[in-house]
Amino acid sequence: MKLDVGQRAEVSRRFPASDAAVFAGLAGMDTLPQEVPQPLIGGLFSYLLGVRLPGFGTNYLKQEMRFLSPAGFGEMLTARVTITRLRPEKHLVDLETVCLGEDGRRVCEGRALVYVEDVGVKDVGVA
Repeated sequence: MKLDVGQRAEVSRRFPASDAAVFAGLAGMDTLPQEVPQPLIGGLFSYLLGVRLPGFGTNYLKQEMRFLSPAGFGEMLTARVTITRLRPEKHLVDLETVCLGEDGRRVCEGRALVYVEDVGVKDVGVA
């Protein structure tokens, strides 16, 4: 399937409370985070861009994220990326990024810019 404006991919993930200790240890923090750390939410977008849409071979150039609401451990989060613009002459794909809490509120929103070698002909597997 060719990349098209409006194409989207999403993933849902629940971060258990035990992830607080793992994250704190990896980050060298002295205290446990009380809510899902923003880098974990950003990781959901990284996964989507690198594995799902546009997928393997994607080079992450730029990411802008605005965090609007905290996300609690144990809460189901749904991250979504949507293609908003294709620039085949420059091999660029612009995407909207959104993460929703289980109650539908926006936890995070932003944009991503990625480089894809064959924007106009790349086959992707989108669920």
